[in-house]
Amino acid sequence: MRLALYRLGRACFRRRRLVSLLWVAAVVVVSVAGALLSRPTVDSLSIPDTESQQAIDLLDERFPEASAEGAVARVVFAAPEGGKLDRPDYRQAIGRVLSEVRDLPDVADVTDPFEDKAVSPDGRIAYAQVAYSVPRNDLADKDREALLDTAEPGTRAGLAVEFGGEAAQPRPGQGAGELIGLAAAAVVLFVTFGSFVAAGLPLLAAMLGVVFSLSMIELSTRFTDLNSDTTALALMLGLAMSIDYAMFVAFRYREELRAGEDPEHAIGTSVTTAGAAVLFAGLTTAIALAGLVVVGIPILTQVGLAAAFAVVVSTLVGLTLVPALLGFLGRRIHGRRAAHVQDKAALAEVYEEAQHRAQGYRADGKPTFGMRWVRLVIRRPVLFSLASVVVLGILAVPALDLRLGLPDDSAEPESSTSHQAYDLLTEGFGPGFNGPLTVVVDTAKSGKDARATAESIGQELSGIRGVADVSPPVPNKAGDAAVMTVVPGSGPTAAETEEVVDDIRAAVKDTRTSGEADVAVTGQTAINIDMSKRIADTLLPYLLIVVGCAFLLMIVIFRSILVPLKATLGFLLSLAATFGALVAVFQWGWLNDLLGIHSTGIIVNLLPVIVIGLSFGLAVDYEMFLVTRMREEYARGNTPEEAIVKGFMQSARVVTALALIMISVFAGFILADADLTKSFGFALAVAVFLDAFVLRVTIVPAVMALFDRAAWWLPQWLERRLPHLDIEKSDIAPPETEREVGEDAATRT
Repeated sequence: MRLALYRLGRACFRRRRLVSLLWVAAVVVVSVAGALLSRPTVDSLSIPDTESQQAIDLLDERFPEASAEGAVARVVFAAPEGGKLDRPDYRQAIGRVLSEVRDLPDVADVTDPFEDKAVSPDGRIAYAQVAYSVPRNDLADKDREALLDTAEPGTRAGLAVEFGGEAAQPRPGQGAGELIGLAAAAVVLFVTFGSFVAAGLPLLAAMLGVVFSLSMIELSTRFTDLNSDTTALALMLGLAMSIDYAMFVAFRYREELRAGEDPEHAIGTSVTTAGAAVLFAGLTTAIALAGLVVVGIPILTQVGLAAAFAVVVSTLVGLTLVPALLGFLGRRIHGRRAAHVQDKAALAEVYEEAQHRAQGYRADGKPTFGMRWVRLVIRRPVLFSLASVVVLGILAVPALDLRLGLPDDSAEPESSTSHQAYDLLTEGFGPGFNGPLTVVVDTAKSGKDARATAESIGQELSGIRGVADVSPPVPNKAGDAAVMTVVPGSGPTAAETEEVVDDIRAAVKDTRTSGEADVAVTGQTAINIDMSKRIADTLLPYLLIVVGCAFLLMIVIFRSILVPLKATLGFLLSLAATFGALVAVFQWGWLNDLLGIHSTGIIVNLLPVIVIGLSFGLAVDYEMFLVTRMREEYARGNTPEEAIVKGFMQSARVVTALALIMISVFAGFILADADLTKSFGFALAVAVFLDAFVLRVTIVPAVMALFDRAAWWLPQWLERRLPHLDIEKSDIAPPETEREVGEDAATRT
């Protein structure tokens, strides 16, 4: 492998024009194809093999007239305190509002609250249902604005007119978040490299990789339905990882030049060492993300595979395009001064100060802050290990209150019309009205009358604690199925509502067992509950798969048992702390004003499993970048302590810079509109911060110092059976002796 990577780096250097042109051509072709052939994304969710999904499928089969996929909205009217909507002037105003709504494009049907008895018991609040003939994704912002504008006749008459439902919500957008993240990344790159040209290289490589990934993902919509959140998450990940990998290879290339290597050999060495870390880090991250398939939820499968593809592209960019671009850059990666120096002695003088600093010393011979820090940590390893664990443990405490779900209109800002409509409906009809349950009764197998059977079941359900109302059953045309609406006494995201769903399913169990009828509970609230349970049930198996694969891979790379074990336990601890911060901010509302976040009171149920996959991949990235250098120094014959210090000094700066870049990119997505994207960006920014500045900078050197030589211990029987990847630099030869390198590699295998 060592020789293959070395040859790949040199080949990309020698044929840099061809490699760059191939990448540009691929990006152009795929971008054009994606723009011409892609189809709109979808917002629908499905959970195979759950009761709620089976009920939806049954509704589509037995009630085809009611299974339209058009968007819906609610127009909510409220009279002033003490007033009633049956006043003639109020009724006329409501009629004018609904008349304007009916005239809107793509509106298929609008109900009348007075004819449908959709008026609260006190007569003050009423609502009308609006059905569109097109899905939500086919509605533009102008359609939403036109809907909101119809409120004017009602508000002029003194009524409160608010709008709820999906058609009334603005389309999620990315805004300027990614641009802010890119700007911050550019600043960090410039500070790290000290050159605008060198700082622009990782950004250029990242942009080409991201455009290629997103275009391929868009092109896939031609062949399959893709959820609207998939592209945003792939963009976030692809942008961060592409910059990450490109910078790591470029940083090693600059280091090799400072050591006196010629550019071609420096690129070959960089791809062999840093490129190997990129390859295995990318492989681990891709496996972790592709593992989302085991959860069995289509949206997670789509997100996982799309994100894994973005990581694979980022890895290929780091191993091929970056070496090619570095070939164009040459010695200018150090800035103009180094680029124009021709005399070797003068060039060595230019590099001396930077090389001295990379070793941990300033120009005056005094140790840098990084050198002082790592020596302090390894002198007091127990103290720093315990202190770090305590900090992460405290941050993890809020995670004990983690509540999963999908946000509804109540999660919108209080000033929004959707939130106001939600509050009015709760006031007029009870909290459960915003999350009704749909009970489907199927008597096709028994041949019994569906209406009579459903009426009997409805009477039983009315006696369940927490059920506020059960509507009369509505049969289908064939009379072999009926639908009832059950209104809980609690809100859609309340724990009591989940108990109501469980009690309903338990109550109709005997009916299903006897063969009298198949009864299933569905509706958005039941779907959210089933999805949260499915995710909770698969979290542990998924975690075992991800951690297990990465653990085995790290054993092969590091030739150690304790190093992978340390990395795994550290990840689990930082993951708990990340979830704790997520709960504190998005569920409890801490720091909402400071961060500009609106607390939803719940955590999006898709988030934990995605964060586990990606944050573990990121943790392995930094573990690879940092510990491979320590391993390399130890393989050269340094003592364990010397290996820790030298490896830390050679890697800590780039790991810190990479972490700052990724934090900037992820934090920029907090400005997005979509709740999933917003919370995802926050969680990953926190995960990277904790991983880089607590785990890697503190816990890793402290624990490695505690392990001493045992850190690199591997049983002999396992040593003999594991493949040798051989990625250390200790015996990499310059180009003219490559044949000897190949012969040596053949002998070792």
